[in-house]
Amino acid sequence: MTLVAGVLGGGIGYFAASYSDARSTPDVRAQFANSADGEALTTSTAAIERAPGSIAGIAARVLPSVVSISTTSSAGSGTGSGFVIRSDGYILTNNHVVAEAANGAGKITVQFNGGKNVAAEIVGRDTTYDLAVIKVNMKNLKALVLGDSDKVVVGDSVIAIGSPLGLTGTVTTGVVSAKDRPVSTGGGMDTQNSFINAIQTDAAINPGNSGGPLVDATGAVIGINSAIASMSSSSGQSGSIGLGFAIPINQAKRTAEQLIATGKSSHPILGVSLDLQFAGPGARISNVPGAVVVSGPADNAGLLSGDLILSIDGRSVSNAEELIVAIRSHAPGDKVKIAYSRGQKTTEVTVTLVAAPAN
Repeated sequence: MTLVAGVLGGGIGYFAASYSDARSTPDVRAQFANSADGEALTTSTAAIERAPGSIAGIAARVLPSVVSISTTSSAGSGTGSGFVIRSDGYILTNNHVVAEAANGAGKITVQFNGGKNVAAEIVGRDTTYDLAVIKVNMKNLKALVLGDSDKVVVGDSVIAIGSPLGLTGTVTTGVVSAKDRPVSTGGGMDTQNSFINAIQTDAAINPGNSGGPLVDATGAVIGINSAIASMSSSSGQSGSIGLGFAIPINQAKRTAEQLIATGKSSHPILGVSLDLQFAGPGARISNVPGAVVVSGPADNAGLLSGDLILSIDGRSVSNAEELIVAIRSHAPGDKVKIAYSRGQKTTEVTVTLVAAPAN
């Protein structure tokens, strides 16, 4: 995409505002000095009051905590966004924003809203959830308030803030278009794709927005902007088409806390291999030896190879990807209800998820 900016106008003349008294109401008239007939044009010099709950008010509070992230490595350079989650310098972003710098012994620079550039280091990365925590050597930063993504409903107003195409401090607005969208995002130089149980929004999101916050009408973060759906390059249209996707903050918060504490994070598993070629409806456990992990969660609940999983916690499952993101929206130790069919019989069981083995 080529970004073209032009200077509008030309010989527009000079406006001189007139005030009768410094303490009185400003005169809304202004004289156009170069007007051919001397006729006065009307303009306003009155201050505009912006409520704290307005888009402008929310943006003013959130922007100081949103950063632009630049990376350089042997593989090249890139940009993205992030936001402060702790006052002592911890910043949350997407793994794919910093992956090349991590794998290529690169450099990460954070630019704050005021223009200050600071070097950052990686605290931890999670390729499964496409999340990363980085840290700058600064204190007394303003951390954003984290909301509750479980309470978000379709139609809620949202604001996306970040650095699309390197344009720092960009604010766009929209609504929550849908919830629980299974979306696959690339993990940068990592070979693993990340499946996220995404919040969908029509707020304009473009390359460079990745890692920036999606906030609600109170300014609390409900998601991390991570992916977009765009037209193919052959169609002549690219960039935002009103299909943006964000990682729910409840999922991201758990991961961020683990990365800060240990540099690593855990992921829940069901203990099965799924048939990714099965078109659905439902998610079929592969009918091959070892598809159900011995003594794993599914095995302990009585599931077998070839079983067709229909729902999780009452939420219908259309395909394997939907089951994967539904499982990953939980934490190890959570109990979930799985409905499955075997032949003509449908059964519901309770399964306790466990943490995936460490790599």
